[in-house]
Amino acid sequence: MTVACAECPVRDQAACAVLSADERAALAQAGRHKRYDAGETVFAAGASLRDCATLTSGALKVVDLDRNGTERILSLVHPAGFVGEMFGPFVHHDVVALTESELCVFEGAAMEAAIERYPALAKALLRRAHEDLHASRTLQVLSARSSAEARVSALVLAFAQGASQSPCHLAERFELPLTRGEMAQMAGLTIETVSRQLTALERQGAIRREGRRGIVLCDPALLSVLAD
Repeated sequence: MTVACAECPVRDQAACAVLSADERAALAQAGRHKRYDAGETVFAAGASLRDCATLTSGALKVVDLDRNGTERILSLVHPAGFVGEMFGPFVHHDVVALTESELCVFEGAAMEAAIERYPALAKALLRRAHEDLHASRTLQVLSARSSAEARVSALVLAFAQGASQSPCHLAERFELPLTRGEMAQMAGLTIETVSRQLTALERQGAIRREGRRGIVLCDPALLSVLAD
């Protein structure tokens, strides 16, 4: 399916937002939309594929498998996030859809040519890579926090930031992109502890849960204090 930039839900947040309308239209000629179901692999570790993509809806996880097959989540990708390893000989980590997701996909050679043609795009992708690296590092140090309360609070804050359309504000409403088990793995806790801490955050008025994964951020300031 070809790309229709005017209908893209992240057209103002993605890296390509720095391009003019004509430049974006030219870039769109090389792209295509792909849809993935929850659990489906977008990029597989070890593949020589050099494709890259912008996530337009849904959520992804970047994972590493050890020799025993145990999964470790390295980072999360939210809408407007960019994935792909254009400059390596092969893909180093699996990229997996956490929910039904849609991506704007480009062959590596086409995106590389676009970067050379549009310096503003190169800068925007570099900025995006820096932001993603910072977010990934923030998630990786979760288990170093002293208490279970701080770990779960920090994880919820990270989800709220990732779900926001602005780097300056947290999303007031969002869906937890991970299962309780995945949250426990990231935070170095048990599933039961994660569930208890979410209940405690709700009782303290920091959040309100809606359905299985819905979260309403009621008191961001309190959540930030609890995460320290």
